[in-house]
Parts: sequence; structure tokens; C-alpha cells
Amino acid sequence: MDTADRAHAPVVVAIDGPSGSGKSTVSRAVAARLGLSFLDTGAMYRAMTWWMLANDVDVEDAEAVAIACGKPLIVSGTDAAGPTITVDGQDVSGPIRGPEVTAKVSAVSAVPAVRSRLVELQRGCAEVAGRGIVAEGRDMGTVVFPDATAKIFLTASGTARAERRAAELRAKGVDEATITAMAADLARRDAADSSRETAPLTQAPDAVLVDTSELTLDQVIDTVVAVVAERAGRLSAV
Repeated sequence: MDTADRAHAPVVVAIDGPSGSGKSTVSRAVAARLGLSFLDTGAMYRAMTWWMLANDVDVEDAEAVAIACGKPLIVSGTDAAGPTITVDGQDVSGPIRGPEVTAKVSAVSAVPAVRSRLVELQRGCAEVAGRGIVAEGRDMGTVVFPDATAKIFLTASGTARAERRAAELRAKGVDEATITAMAADLARRDAADSSRETAPLTQAPDAVLVDTSELTLDQVIDTVVAVVAERAGRLSAV
């Protein structure tokens, strides 16, 4: 796409990466700085998982999950200052972050029917985003938005990601035993997300790799904003 085309095309920033790489924090900050909408697609998969568990669907039974996944009404708010997620009108932003959902979300996410339904919803969010959208997840640049204005793949060493997650949990008063279990779960989710048959976690060939291991949050945000501005050909911080 040449500069003239970019000047009129909707801005879509696809940010992918493994758990603990800083996707959500960075994506929200980039969206806020550039005046774009923000979409946490991981929250959508967590919301679907929460609904399955709340309705006694066996999440290890892919066929049962596929049959049920069309039932819940999942709505993702895209305001970077305060993103929301509801299921059938209920705010589930808290419950979807619990350990039970965290342990099962990879299994639900691997079901093709679930991904098909949520990809449709994700693209719908982008279509109604006024100035554009920053979408973060695991297959934004490879599957959901293959023609995104800019694609970023955030990563960090396993040690750095585990330490960040542990710091977040300690700040919330979580006990050390739970933190240790969550660290093990981080590695498990990495393996599950990278090896699934449908839309595995992988870097798009045209994505810019940003290793956040040794960077401050501000440095990462500045790097991503610069890439987006260059690729969009017109954006500036607001």
C-alpha cells in the first residue's frame, strides 16, 4: 500500500506476543497516545471460557464447546482509558482473570468454532472504530488483521515475563504458592498457544519484533508508536 492509500485507510495496529510480554499495557498506552480504540482479544477468549465454566460446559470436550460457543453475547468495550468486557450484559472484567479461567482458556481458544466466532466479533470492533484500533492478542497479525497498517510482535525472555507476572500478583496480595503455580501455568500456556493447529501464536513475516526484556515501559511504547507512525504515514501522538 502506498502513502496515498495509507492516508485514507483505517488504521489497524496488530500487536501479538506470548503471555507476560506486556501486550495489554503497551497496547492500551499506544492507543491512548495515538487517539485510537483498544481491543483486548484475550479478554474475549477469557469471557467465552468464563461462560462455558459458568454453564457447566465441559471445556475439554471440543465438540461441546463448539456447539455452545454461539450462545453467549460477548461485548468488548474499546475505550483505551477504560476497556470493558460483558457477557450477556454482565460485567465479567474481574471474574475472567481468576485462576480457573486462566487454567482453561487455552483449551477453549483452541476450538476452531470459538476462534471463528470471536474473529468475526474482533473484525466488527475494528470496522466501527472511528480513527482506528490497536488490537492485541496472539493471532492479530497472522489471522484476524492480515492487512493491518502495522504489526508488532512483542516478546521477552521467559525469566523476564515470569518476574513481571509475579510482581503484578504480589502487588495484588496473591500468596507465593499461587504465584509459583501461575509461573508454571505461563509456560504451559506458551506451549499450548504455540502448538495448537488453529491460529497458533507465531510472528507474522511482516511484523516488527520488539524484545521488551531489557526495555522500560516507556521505551517499548515509544518504539511501537514510532513503527505505527512510520507505517501509517500520517499518525502523530495526541
